[in-house]
Parts: sequence; C-alpha cells; structure tokens
Amino acid sequence: MTDTRNKPHYTENVLEQLQQVQRLVGAHTLQAETHPRTIPGAEHHELAELLLQKRHLGELQDLLNRLHPSDIAFILAALPIGQRLLVWNMVKADRDGEILIEVSDPVRESLIASMSFDELRGAAEQLDTDQIADLAPDLPQSVMREVFKSLSIEEREQLRAAMSYPQDSVGALMDFDMLTIRENSTLEAVSRLLRRFDDLPDHTDQLFVVDRDDLFKGTLPLNKLLVNEPEVEVAALMVTDSLTLYPDDKAQQAAQAFERYGLVSAPVLDEDGKLLGRVSVSAVMDFIRAESENEVLNLVGLRKGEDIFASVWKSAKNRWLWLALNLCTAFFASRVIGVFENSIEKFVALAALMPIVAGIAGNSGNQTITTIIRSLALGQINPGNARRLLAKELAISLLNGLVWGGIAGGFAYLLYGSAPLGLVMTGAMLLNLMLGALVGMLIPLTLQKISRDPVIGSSVLLTAITDSGGFFIFLGLATIFLVR
Repeated sequence: MTDTRNKPHYTENVLEQLQQVQRLVGAHTLQAETHPRTIPGAEHHELAELLLQKRHLGELQDLLNRLHPSDIAFILAALPIGQRLLVWNMVKADRDGEILIEVSDPVRESLIASMSFDELRGAAEQLDTDQIADLAPDLPQSVMREVFKSLSIEEREQLRAAMSYPQDSVGALMDFDMLTIRENSTLEAVSRLLRRFDDLPDHTDQLFVVDRDDLFKGTLPLNKLLVNEPEVEVAALMVTDSLTLYPDDKAQQAAQAFERYGLVSAPVLDEDGKLLGRVSVSAVMDFIRAESENEVLNLVGLRKGEDIFASVWKSAKNRWLWLALNLCTAFFASRVIGVFENSIEKFVALAALMPIVAGIAGNSGNQTITTIIRSLALGQINPGNARRLLAKELAISLLNGLVWGGIAGGFAYLLYGSAPLGLVMTGAMLLNLMLGALVGMLIPLTLQKISRDPVIGSSVLLTAITDSGGFFIFLGLATIFLVR
C-alpha cells in the first residue's frame, strides 16, 4: 500500500483546517511568550516549555505537508501578518512557487517581502514559464534576470511571449504545457507516446494535431483515442472544427466561450495558424474569480484588493479616492438642501421624508446598474438594443414609482394628515426612480464607450446623483405645491 500521509491532498473543509492551524499557531505563540520564573526547578519547566513548542510546531508541519497549495494559500490570507509569516516559513521550499501563484496579490506582496534573493529565485524556478510570467510583476528585477538565465532558449521565448500580452487577453491565460501529435499517426502510436509520460498535463481532454511546421490541424479527444481500434489513424478521427483562440482575443470572450460550450481546454494559434499554446478551464476559472472580485471592489470605488491584515495606513490609502469624491458630492447635496432651508422651516415634515426619496431611488438604480454591468460583461448590449433596454428600464421605474411612490405617499398622508404632501411624496419618488434608472444605465454605457471599466465607481456615482437629485426633486415639488 502506498503511504499517502505526507502527500498534499484536497481537503473537504478548508475552514476546519484553518481552525487547526490557528489553534496550533496560537498555542505555539502563547508558549513562546511564557517565560519560566526564576525559582528552583525552573530549568525543568523551561525544558518542558521547549518540548511543548516543538510538539505544536511538529503537528503544524505535518498538517501543512498534507494540505494542497490552494488550501495553504487560503489559510495564509486568513492569518495576521505575524502568524502568516510563521506558517509561510514552515512550508517546504519546493512548494513556495505553487503557493505564491495561488495567493492574492496583496498577500503575495507580504510573503515576497519576507523572502531572500535565493528563496525567491528557487520559488520561481519551480514554475512553468506561463506561471513565472504571472509572478514576474511582483518579483525584483534582479531575481527575474537570474531566473531568465536558468531557462532554456525555448522557455525564454515562451516567457517573453507570455509577458508581452495584456492581462485581459487570451495570451495572459495561455500555458505551454500541452501534447501534440501528427495526423498520420495511428492510435496505437499515440497511446505509446502517452505511456512515456509519468503524468499528463492538467485538464488534458484532447490532444492537438499539428504538422511538421506546427500548423494546427485539429484535435483528437481522448475519448476517441480510448474507444477506437489501435490501427485507426488520427486523421480519420480528429475534430477539425474545434474552437480556436488567438493571443490578442479578450479573455472575457474566451471565458464566455468556455461557459457556453462546456470546454475543458482550447488551442491558441498565431495569425499564421501555428499552435502557440492552450487555455485550460482552470485558467479561465481563475480569471473569472479575479474579475468577480475586482467588480465587487470597483463597484464601491476601491482601486484594488487589499490584504485584510495589511497596515491601517495602507488600507486607508486604498479607500481615499472615492471617499474624497463622496465628500464632494455630500457637500453638493447639502447645498441642495440649503437652497430649500425656508421650505423645510415652514414644513418640518420634509426633513423626515426626503431621505426616503433618495434611498429608494438609490436602491432601484443599483438594481439597474447591476443588470446593465452583467449584460455588458456577457456582451448582450449593443447599439442596436441599447435604446430598447433604456425604454424598458424607464418603464420599470415608472411602474415601481406609481406603486411604491403611492404607498409612500399614503403613509405620508396618514402620518401628517396632508393629502398634498402625500401627492408630492408620490411624485418625487416617481421622478427620482426614473432618474435612478436613467443614470444607472448611462453611467456604465458611457464608461464602456470611453474604454473604461464600467464597474469602476458606478455605485458611488449613482448614489451621489440620486441623493442630490432626490433632494432637489422632493424639496422643489414641496416648495411649489406646499409652501406658500
């Protein structure tokens, strides 16, 4: 029986593993901070303390050795800096590179900052060229020069190519770990070729058929290799109309194709039709995850992800830009209210009701903006249907304004006994909901038109406009119809 106790494996519940790591690290830290008193027998006490510390560290080392690199990356991100570095120093050196690829950029920065030149070079040299390209922006130039020297000529060219592509392109997702065969080979010859390898590249569901000049001819799915007679030639079974990608294609479009067609891998060709590499479903999933995280952050104006245990100063600076914008818009909204000070003094109920008008429109506008951003990401919106979609969103806000504005107006009438106030409340909510829908659609469409990410700050801008607009509409209507 093979001993698998010290081999990395997938865990069923990484949260349980995190709790075990936290318990062991906490116990070790507590023992390290405990100093024996200077009393008779203290030497024995100190020896017991050291043995206990070693036991905790031994248990922690055994646990880490069994964990998959992705699970270790998750655990590192969930630990404060001091504990994170303790765990990181216990990870075996031959796994550093794999883990650095898995952790988020902010966590990677903290780990790299604690590593020596030789440790960084060793970690990078463990990786494939496409993975080195992913890690390169975070590594010192001196390390990259040494790593580059250690590569073969072919690997150097691959690394140059991988680093030349934009982050949002297929070229950035491409890897070079793939298997190629000739179309005149028999299935028996292909099977013999595969048996020479100890393992196949991850997510290998098909083999890529090329000629002597590496021109792409088609793909041979592994299931066809397994179920057909050995003497059949590849040319008779290969798929010639499979999806092909190009390095300059948008990664978002490739991700949509993988989802739409249920792909596991796809070939990447240059403009002459030569096979350059492949994109696997794992790279696509990593891209989708990163894009989703960025969208959540950009929607509220955060420029990039942050390490949750980063310093207060660094985290605060990451949030300053849009907080400054919020401060400006808040002052603008306050000036809108200031214009109607006399109206509020004469009709005090206005001060209690105007936040409702602004808040409901902001929520409704966020629903619109989320729908539009999702549709833009899926490529469902174009100049031909944008106007129809705008008309639909305005119609939805009109209906919601009549229904919920009427309900809000009814409550205003019951609370303050004023029918005109109820009508003003209804009208203001109706108009501000329509404003929220209009702005919620125009902001992402405008940002996309000027080649900016439609997610960046959309929610912040929407809230600013619906707040100021809601105050102006409500107080303006009240001044016209209520204040004499």
